[in-house]
Amino acid sequence: MKAGRKFAAIVLGAVFVSALGANVLAPAPYEKQFRESPDAPPSRTFLLGTDDLGRDRLSRLLYGSRVSLLLAPAAALLATALATVAGGAAGLLGGWWERAFLGATDLSLSLPWLFGLITIRAMLPLDVTPAVSVGVTFLLLGLLGWAAPARVVRAAVASMRSSEFMLHARASGFAGFRLLRFFLLPNLKPVVFTQFLIAIPVFILSEANLGLLGLGVSEPMPSWGNLLRELENLSQVGANPWMLAPAVLLALVVTCLQLVAPREDFVS
Repeated sequence: MKAGRKFAAIVLGAVFVSALGANVLAPAPYEKQFRESPDAPPSRTFLLGTDDLGRDRLSRLLYGSRVSLLLAPAAALLATALATVAGGAAGLLGGWWERAFLGATDLSLSLPWLFGLITIRAMLPLDVTPAVSVGVTFLLLGLLGWAAPARVVRAAVASMRSSEFMLHARASGFAGFRLLRFFLLPNLKPVVFTQFLIAIPVFILSEANLGLLGLGVSEPMPSWGNLLRELENLSQVGANPWMLAPAVLLALVVTCLQLVAPREDFVS
């Protein structure tokens, strides 16, 4: 492992541990308001200051990191699972199945799904609970994010379908499920894992975009998306640079994820 990848893995590990330990590390509950200290600057009591409602920014950053870093991988897992099934079936069957699959992925990739996400999210009741908003947001992201990794999986399976090791396996009497289990799936695993790692930062950024529009995770539960909404007031950000902490952490995590993720070259 290269030095840059090692450093990125260490940074990601530290961020994940901090997010998982938010209950212990956070100075206060994320929803607690210190009404006597709204918009407070950093101090010993509030290391990153407080927001306009008097909530501790460090606490909200830690809890928001937990939401984004746990549920983005869950959405990526769902999208990768769908991609593996759809792309693997198309690559194995070939023929018109493969052509139909490619047409469906082309259509899916060409549609402006962001507007669909905004519409569906906006249709939810205004009093929806934060837990429901979290589940709906990341479930939609997972269901709509299958097309790009599915094309990579399809290309990988199609190349393996006519490879020498698959021909030798068939000649040795392997067929059906045994062929998939012992020969195809073990060789496909690195490709699927790579697509899973690549999808995580995509979903983190997607949730951040929805949060900036006010259509991501509902208040008072924090996520990187709704924490970034504070940056809309540029004059206030210039006077209070510590408000950039969520943006800096988001950029750092996404960059580290890109460095850690391996690359598999398959033409789709």
